[in-house]
Amino acid sequence: MANNVIILIARALLAFMFIMSGIGKFADPASTAGMIEQAGLPAATALNYLAAIFETLAGLAILTGFYTRIAAYALAAFCVFTALVFHNGAIAIPGFPDAANGLLTVFNQLLMFKNFAIAGGFLVLAVYGPGTLSIDARRKA
Repeated sequence: MANNVIILIARALLAFMFIMSGIGKFADPASTAGMIEQAGLPAATALNYLAAIFETLAGLAILTGFYTRIAAYALAAFCVFTALVFHNGAIAIPGFPDAANGLLTVFNQLLMFKNFAIAGGFLVLAVYGPGTLSIDARRKA
C-alpha cells in the first residue's frame, strides 16, 4: 500500500503543473499565443486553447488515474515537443544587456532539461501504471 500512496503523490505532483498551466492559458491566452507566434507556429490563439484543453484534461487524467498510460505518453511527448520548440536555443531580447540575455539563455536551457526530466517521469508512469489508488485500477476490478 505504501508504494501506491507514493505513486498517487507522484501523480499529483506531475499533474499539478499541467492543470495550473492549462488554467493559466485560459486566463491569459495572449501571453501563450505570443510565445507560440514567436516560435513560428501558425494559428497561435487556436493552439493556445488546444494546449489549454490538453494540459488541463491530461493533467486531470493523471491526477485521478483515468486512462493514465495514454495521458502519460501524451504528456511525455508534449514535454519533449515544448522543450525542443520553446526552450531550445539562445535568448536575445533586443535592448537587454548581453549578460542578461546570457542568464536568460541559461534559464531557458534549464527549462528544456526540466521538460526532458518530466517526460521521463511520465514514461515511467506510462510503463508501470497509476497504482491501485486510481480510477484505472477500479475500472479493472
